[in-house]
Amino acid sequence: MNGIHPFRVLRAKPLWIANGVITGILALLFTVFYVGANIDPVDHMKKLPVGLVNADQGAAVGGRQVNLGAQITESIKKSSVSGDKIDWKVMNMKEVKEELGKGELFGALVVPADFTSSVTALAGTATTGTPVRPILTVLTNQSAGSVGSSLARAASTAAAESASLKVGKELTAQNGAEQAKLPTVARVLLADPAAVTVEDGHPLDSHSGLGLTAFYYALVLVVCGMLSANVISGQVDHALGYTHNDMGPLRRHRPLIRATRVQTLAISSTLMIGLSLLMGTLVMVGAVGIMGMDASHLPLLWLYSVCAIAVSGIGALTLLAVFGTPGMLVVTLVYIGMAVPTAGATTPIEALPGFYRFLAEFEPLRQITGGIRSILYYDAQADAGLTRGWVMMAAGLAGAALFGFGVTGWYDRKGLHRIPAEEKPEETAVPA
Repeated sequence: MNGIHPFRVLRAKPLWIANGVITGILALLFTVFYVGANIDPVDHMKKLPVGLVNADQGAAVGGRQVNLGAQITESIKKSSVSGDKIDWKVMNMKEVKEELGKGELFGALVVPADFTSSVTALAGTATTGTPVRPILTVLTNQSAGSVGSSLARAASTAAAESASLKVGKELTAQNGAEQAKLPTVARVLLADPAAVTVEDGHPLDSHSGLGLTAFYYALVLVVCGMLSANVISGQVDHALGYTHNDMGPLRRHRPLIRATRVQTLAISSTLMIGLSLLMGTLVMVGAVGIMGMDASHLPLLWLYSVCAIAVSGIGALTLLAVFGTPGMLVVTLVYIGMAVPTAGATTPIEALPGFYRFLAEFEPLRQITGGIRSILYYDAQADAGLTRGWVMMAAGLAGAALFGFGVTGWYDRKGLHRIPAEEKPEETAVPA
């Protein structure tokens, strides 16, 4: 006993400074990552992919063939109102359905087959006739993300309404004196001839969380890998006798078994791979079996879940092995701080600032979410995010192995052992 009261450590300035710097930086970084990524998605939006379909068959007007649908789609595509915020993709209805079914489009605007005939009929409606407005359909896609779908819906609706007014203005100018002979209702409708309706372009099952179950499922996988890495790292250190293990008021310490840093990482990674089988199974049982999440391709979902946890966990173990105690802070920033805002599940990648779009290219949560989304919503189509998910997980695993074993191997070669030889305590045999 040195007679110094434990609470006197609170007088130590380095204690306050070190912890203040670390916690302050964490608070600032999490604020920047979370709030900064989502503070103004409309302003940051760039080239959000939205389909544009002209199914209009046209009609003969005044002895010539007219296709108002083609005029509308061309006007929308060339319009500078949305600037480069929307990437209008002109395609047919079959292509739109396929792209919506892969999450490649956040929505679509469809001009119906009878658009020209219905609009021109308004100008020729008799006094006793009932004017019927043609309908421009805005298709949404919640499976691609609720915010992205909302942004696409707003842009498509605004474009449709603007196009309708433009067509109405042109028709009113063309009719001239004939305008006065039309019924009042027809004149009003002719000024704004098209109605706009919103439909779900890729309906999801009721237990799909409005398109968010893929994100939350993927987040569970990443968090399981990240947190289990922390647990496994501590338990391996305890099993090798490098650290104490406190269980409530009890402290246990095992005899030291000297292991190189490379051996320790290999032991931890092996445990992670084995336990990922258990965790992946329980995650799927909990989500699908207990909570009733809508899911198909269950064997593939199980395999993907196990691999995602294993890769996330080994990546986290690598950071812990390389950086030591600060490694958990690095893991938290990489797997949670930078990952959640760039996953593309809530705010689309196209509506993020440039820095976050850069992070999204390699952040693990986004890649894993894409694969889960393909399995849950897009019939496990390879080009709907599943192939990218597998490839990026393989690349992440290879990168973690090279980085982790490369750096820890260098530590070992330099003699940077966790317990220097001169501090070697008396070793005792470990019971079999």
